[in-house]
Amino acid sequence: MLKYSVSALSQNLGNLKRNAVFIVGLIALLISGALAQEQRSEISVQGTGFYTKDTTADGIRQRATDTGGFLVGYRYRFNRWLSAEANYGFDRNTQQFFVPAGFASIRSDMHQTTGSLLVNVPHPARLRFDPYVLAGAGALTFNPGGNSLIAGVDTQTRAAFVYGAGADFPLTHHFSLRAEYRGLVYKTPDFGLRALNTDSLTHTAQPSAGIVFRF
Repeated sequence: MLKYSVSALSQNLGNLKRNAVFIVGLIALLISGALAQEQRSEISVQGTGFYTKDTTADGIRQRATDTGGFLVGYRYRFNRWLSAEANYGFDRNTQQFFVPAGFASIRSDMHQTTGSLLVNVPHPARLRFDPYVLAGAGALTFNPGGNSLIAGVDTQTRAAFVYGAGADFPLTHHFSLRAEYRGLVYKTPDFGLRALNTDSLTHTAQPSAGIVFRF
């Protein structure tokens, strides 16, 4: 009876060992399969420039100082051709107005929120980068934040059209460098003051570079 119990115990231990090896192997296989799956999501952080074209209308000349900021985004790849992304950017500059009666200067924070569709450009596999073009829309919010001495200045949001192109340069399986150019077209801000309203469109060039994490 004792010999039988020892034999049964030994057999059970052998079965447990084989089951454990099988389970560990199955888990390893599932993990490796998950890691090998196509990575569709990306998070990016970029440093940006912000260069706005001067405008002149109705006797008012408006210019914005050149500045820099940052842009953070999330991108989802639907397939090898098409992606979508959402971005938030921050910059701070000074809007200068040359009017017949004198000169006005308003420093403001700019909050950029945009959404875009991207087309991933096909290219030869030997090229070590992934190019794309983009187009979308969003909003630019100009917030003086109490920095101006001009009475009546208020926060203002302008609708914006965004277009651009860029390329990712893979470093590892999960990380890439990104170089990008974005153009923003929108109506010039007047901060709610009729005397500063040029009622015209302007263009901002926003070159950027940063890091991308893919998962």
